Amino acid sequence: MKHQSGVKKIGKDRRHRIALLRNLASDLFRHEHVVTTTTKGKLLKSFAEGLIERAKKDSLHNRRMAFRNLRDTAVLKKLFENIGKRYQNRAGGYTRLLHLGMRKGDGGETCRVELVEELLLAGKAADKADK
Repeated sequence: MKHQSGVKKIGKDRRHRIALLRNLASDLFRHEHVVTTTTKGKLLKSFAEGLIERAKKDSLHNRRMAFRNLRDTAVLKKLFENIGKRYQNRAGGYTRLLHLGMRKGDGGETCRVELVEELLLAGKAADKADK
């Protein structure tokens, strides 16, 4: 018997779930952070990291595959020109989840999904090397 072999459904059908992840990913890349529930944040993390992995190698095929999910040329341009180059030397772990606690209205667990600042980490490593 296979346990937990499918995707997390989060109470939505397939089309609604995919649309939700696409919208959250677009907002994440546009603003570099997004506040959502913890369950949606965990799904978004794996979805967004796949797109960032594609953006690290800028090719026409990768742009078209990412555009299939994002559907916004301004966000796509930012993803490939800024975010993809920022994480060029990083092997994974492009996003982080910061748990914020319970939401006031319905008590849902919320978290902040944000992109890891690779430029700051590279600057600190260079400062340590100079010393």
